[in-house]
This record gives sequence, structure tokens and C-alpha cells, in this order.
Amino acid sequence: MWIAKLKIMHDCTIGNRCKEFSVESFSTPLSQYTLDGYEWVLGQHILLGHSKNINFFVKDLNKDPRTYRIERQKNTIYLLERHKTKIPSRLYNWKIFFIRPVFVDKKGYETWEIAAFEKKTLMTYIEDLKKQKTMKIKIEKMVSSKIKDIYFPKIMPLLSEKQKRAFELAVENGYYDFPRSIDLGGLAKIMSVSISTFQEHLRKAEGKIIPSLK
Repeated sequence: MWIAKLKIMHDCTIGNRCKEFSVESFSTPLSQYTLDGYEWVLGQHILLGHSKNINFFVKDLNKDPRTYRIERQKNTIYLLERHKTKIPSRLYNWKIFFIRPVFVDKKGYETWEIAAFEKKTLMTYIEDLKKQKTMKIKIEKMVSSKIKDIYFPKIMPLLSEKQKRAFELAVENGYYDFPRSIDLGGLAKIMSVSISTFQEHLRKAEGKIIPSLK
């Protein structure tokens, strides 16, 4: 199997707002079809960031003419978009597939990990993407390798605002890296709480999140 990792910037309903509202997203394409002269795209998007920023994000997304319907559950949204032309990620080739959710950072850059049995299939797909005038693409990896796992995220368990914030800070600042980039004291200082209070919020968040990943 051939695997490609791409860094992409383009005009995107999700990416544009990640940049504007300082939010990150793990996005999973769920369905795409053509109906009544439109391209319809359904995706799951797990949003990470301050609650007020996510609220602004969703409120603004509702105003986008490409948005047809949104269903929200805390920080997870299911978005049905309607486009007059195919959007880049839906220049679909059934020979390729996403092996990870699309990660969108706070600058609006997307990270795609896609795979196919033939390298030529991936290269043709990437060349088709490059033909889009608004696309910026960088190939970060192109390797022949066996796929160990295909990951599809579950809906994030319901966390309190403080639990959610503690977990996000831990992820953003490298608490789960090896070696760790920050300790509990540093994270507590960022959140402006005591170490024991931060640790309590983080442990409760982990206690809800870890079982949902099994």
C-alpha cells in the first residue's frame, strides 16, 4: 500500500473558520453525492478550542451559503454542505481513501493522510488537486508501507468546561509527548489554578475520554 501525507491550504468552510476563530478540527468525510445539480458533502468535525470561539465558529458557519444543515453535539458537528462544483477533497477517486481524519490547525492548514494500492493512483489524485487554482499543496510523505490501522474518531464524551480546557491545554503544550514538554505545574499556571485543581480536572477528563477510545 502507498501512503501520502499532504499539507494543504484552500478555500474551505472549516479551514477558513479555524483560522478566523483560533479553532482546530479533526474532520472525517462521511458521504458525498450529486443531486439536483449540486455536490453534497457530509462530514463529521470535532472542534477543539475555547468554547466561546467554537460558538462563534458554528454561528458563522450557519451563515455560509454552502452550509445546508448542521447538527451539533457539544464540540462535534455533522455538517451537510451544498456546492455548485466539487470541492477539492471530493475530487473523488474510489481507489484512494483517508486513513486518518483531516486535521485542520489554527492557521487553516489541513493535514491529509491518504492511501492507495498504487503510487500512480496517489500521484494522479494529487496532480488533479494541484489543478485547483486556490489550492496550495505540499507532499510531506510518500511511502510504501503496510497500514497498521485506520482511525475514525468517536464523538467526544461530555466534559465540563474546565475538564475540556485542562485536556486541551495538556495536548497543546506537549504534556503527552515523550519526553514531556511541560509538567502539571506549568499547565496549572496557564489555566490560573492550583496544581491539585488542574490535576483533578485533567484526571476526570482522561477518565471520560480514554474509555471512549477502546
